[in-house]
Amino acid sequence: MTGGHLEIRPASPERWADLERLFGPNGACAGCWCMWWRLPRAAFDAGKGEGNRRALRGRVAAGDVPGLLAYDGETPVGWVALAPRAEYPRLGVSRILAPVDAEPVWSITCFYVARSHRRRGVTRALVEAAERHARGAGASILEAYPVDPRGATASAFLYTGLASTFRAAGFEEVLRRSPTRPIVRKLLTAPRAPGARGRAPGRSTPRSSPTRPSASRRGR
Repeated sequence: MTGGHLEIRPASPERWADLERLFGPNGACAGCWCMWWRLPRAAFDAGKGEGNRRALRGRVAAGDVPGLLAYDGETPVGWVALAPRAEYPRLGVSRILAPVDAEPVWSITCFYVARSHRRRGVTRALVEAAERHARGAGASILEAYPVDPRGATASAFLYTGLASTFRAAGFEEVLRRSPTRPIVRKLLTAPRAPGARGRAPGRSTPRSSPTRPSASRRGR
């Protein structure tokens, strides 16, 4: 990286060409274009490739800021998708990643890092930038769904990030329905003062419901 420094910017309409450049003709992964969590399965499958590209472009063109881009100089090298959880309906039907509670959380759902910049701290920088972006948008809780691998795992299966990266950034596990798929959170607002009534948002007693890990790379 240039001087070891990354610049991270919202995926605004004028940066669409950079996002296309980063994702490449494969749309990051098998024609996904980061629409997996946003679309019903049938719609996602039908749109693989060009349809999903148009769907993401439409969101960017509308100014929705579906994620952030990391730059090394003028070169886009990384992506993180985040938004209010309600924008990701697939989370709501996931056996493993279904909502913990009704708190109005923001969710980090996906990363993509250029092969040339993997294992160079780009994902950690994107997590920190996502936290700042969500806080600036008024979020009080930021949630993520990383992988906690039990052995060597291909990078294609780590698109939601590594649990160790989130732990290092101050996230705490709140639930684990699968041995390798924790749900983690970070509070973006100050906790309630001692003696205040009610439960501070975003904290849940960690629980474990041992299940056999899903064979699907999407962690459903």
